[in-house]
Amino acid sequence: MNHLEQLIAEWYEYRGYFVRRNIQVGPRVNGGYECELDVVAFNPVTQHLVHIEPSMDAHSWAKREQRYSKKFAAGRAYIPSLFGGLALPDEIEQIALLGFASNANVKSLAGGRVMTAAELFAEIVSGIGNKKVARSAIPEQFPLLRTIQFACEHRHSVGWN
Repeated sequence: MNHLEQLIAEWYEYRGYFVRRNIQVGPRVNGGYECELDVVAFNPVTQHLVHIEPSMDAHSWAKREQRYSKKFAAGRAYIPSLFGGLALPDEIEQIALLGFASNANVKSLAGGRVMTAAELFAEIVSGIGNKKVARSAIPEQFPLLRTIQFACEHRHSVGWN
């Protein structure tokens, strides 16, 4: 699991989602699987179902479109069976989370929304950046989020604004 997968999974779980990671789907007759879904999260309170495919690739947009088409199609086919016993919404939000990209000109890939790592960090810092460690420490099962919380709290002592 790469650090973006870990970070996005922690962020959704911290916010109350049930999270599944690195799920092999579409078993093949002769072994192996059709695809792996990186992160699928479901919030039973808000009924939000999201499929996130993080990547640190530097591929062309055409190559990304091809790759995400396969991943997102597999998500639409197999996600409805991943949370047995829970009633899931019909709509699945799909996000291509890219470490090396700008979404200034490309807003979607294979029907999913393009999100940059910078946007993810901004969302996380907006959500936890003002929580003081002494009063509202992020639980230790979220080490990446906890590190971001510590960095935010101590940003002035290291010269960050």
